[in-house]
Amino acid sequence: MGALQAIALSGGLGAELRGVFICSRMPQEKIDFIQQMLLKHRVIFFRNQYQITDQSHRDFAQNFGEIVSHPMVAAQKEPAILELHSHKGGRANSWHTDVTFDLQPPKLSILRAVTVPDLGGDTVWANTVAAYEHLPDHLKALAEKLWAVHGNDFDYAASRVELLHDDTARKYRSQYAAQVIKSEHPVVRVHPETGEKSLLLGHYAQRFVNCNTYDSDRLYEIFQAHVTRLENTIRWHWAAGDVAMWDNRSTQHYAINDYGDRTRVMRRVTIVGDVPVAADGSRSRAHAH
Repeated sequence: MGALQAIALSGGLGAELRGVFICSRMPQEKIDFIQQMLLKHRVIFFRNQYQITDQSHRDFAQNFGEIVSHPMVAAQKEPAILELHSHKGGRANSWHTDVTFDLQPPKLSILRAVTVPDLGGDTVWANTVAAYEHLPDHLKALAEKLWAVHGNDFDYAASRVELLHDDTARKYRSQYAAQVIKSEHPVVRVHPETGEKSLLLGHYAQRFVNCNTYDSDRLYEIFQAHVTRLENTIRWHWAAGDVAMWDNRSTQHYAINDYGDRTRVMRRVTIVGDVPVAADGSRSRAHAH
């Protein structure tokens, strides 16, 4: 497929990789290149990967670590793959970092487009390292002292989460939070590979430790607004055969729900991550509830 290339898509986030044919067995030099580009660009894209099957999707992912099942699919026949189906509750239309309610949020995810609508359905990623770096010094100092409780039973009626009212969505959510999982994470985490600091927030963040709901909401709005500044984002318009791969330790993302009743089906494999580490070296902990 030609020489390996990384075409940057913006000044601070995102690149399209060329010369890569995703399959079950790939040369180590290509895996190393993909890993390097992921750390540099945080989200990378591959076009025209029509050949991918569930098996090769899993095999490719295992080059980057151990596959972890999403809590929603752990009991299914094929737990390694999460299907996001627009008619089965799979519309993650709010800003989030994946599965931050877990003590070890995922390292990265690899998402492939199975069925895309004829319009709409884009995904947007945000650079949480840039969000931290652009904070004024006094807000950096405050953020480094804050911890947040993240839970899978977050308030779907909150303003930062769009509520879908159909029965399928309600059933999906009741299953999702059947087992309540909560963790306390530092608002500023240190990336285990690059050493960069980033803001760890998103819609699973329920409140800040030792803060009441009112103060938590105000603080959340301040810091989250820095994450989602347009300068920190990249928007991808999906086509058949596209694959996206993102570093879950330095990004948030948002799947735009602007395609009505059209069908959108994506399949995702996720890699186990580390317990987040704060700027002072302390580690995330399970939240007693």
